[in-house]
Amino acid sequence: PVAGGLAGVQRLAHRPVGPIAATLLRTAWAFACVALLSTSAAAAIPPMESESDATPPASQAPRLPGRVAIAQKLNTQLPMDLMFRDEYGKVVHFGDYFKSGRPVLLTFMYFRCPMLCSMVLEGTTKAMTELKYDIGKEFDVVTVSIDPRDKPAIAMQMKDKYVKRYGRLSAANGWHFLTSNDDSIRKLTDAAGFQYAYDSETDQFAHGAAILILTPQGKVSRYFYGFEYKPRDLRLALSEASENKIGGLAEQILLLCFHYDPATGKYSRNAMTLVRASGVVTVLSLAGFFVIMIRRERRRLLHPDESNASDPVDDGPESR
Repeated sequence: PVAGGLAGVQRLAHRPVGPIAATLLRTAWAFACVALLSTSAAAAIPPMESESDATPPASQAPRLPGRVAIAQKLNTQLPMDLMFRDEYGKVVHFGDYFKSGRPVLLTFMYFRCPMLCSMVLEGTTKAMTELKYDIGKEFDVVTVSIDPRDKPAIAMQMKDKYVKRYGRLSAANGWHFLTSNDDSIRKLTDAAGFQYAYDSETDQFAHGAAILILTPQGKVSRYFYGFEYKPRDLRLALSEASENKIGGLAEQILLLCFHYDPATGKYSRNAMTLVRASGVVTVLSLAGFFVIMIRRERRRLLHPDESNASDPVDDGPESR
């Protein structure tokens, strides 16, 4: 669009016009070049590394009982045939929760976790309460325990607690708490990139804090880190994962202005899109304005009588 606008101004520059129009054309050409150069310069500027991206020295890293990390595996198909037990004690397959055609929000935790797991679920629940989407209607939630000692009875207690906190009781049909043996748990977490370790001294699991957004086919679409999540980010991620089957025009416009950054696990403003859009709008606005002015100038040169007739007539002192 920018090139088209420039070409239009350039073609007009070769037509015979008056001195006013020529000045306007030179001004339009200068503004258009500045807009184009600004867009190119912004594209050439590399993103700045934030202080939070810096890796702390190894001496400051806490001692862990094993490898603990969130290894992103975007677009990875999770195994659908793994067997679990739901909160009712019923044997289910992981793929059973992908038959509705809805995206799935996946969380990993263990039900005896003293702090971090509850913080993740609290943050997730808080963000979901601010969404216009409903669990069980637009998306589902699956919470998997990483502790093979957890049983369906405690899973039911966790479900009752967080469904009530979510506040929409109809969500009970769409939020599932699963337990299983170590083999099934490991296969699922390994496929999702959720790496954790058991500490026998404290009888606790060391693990990261993150939630995953899965497509209706069970592929990993997005990761969000920490235990506080922006409702806007969840909204955009669920819309993307569903291939825009949920959401509307507002979500599609936001997805044009925001892009997902895998390094931070967040949606950020797409600076280049905004710069290019502003450049296009500037050039097209200038081109439209000067086209109108040049046409008026040419009309005045070709039909001077009409222009004189439209000017106010001064009849001299006698008419006053």
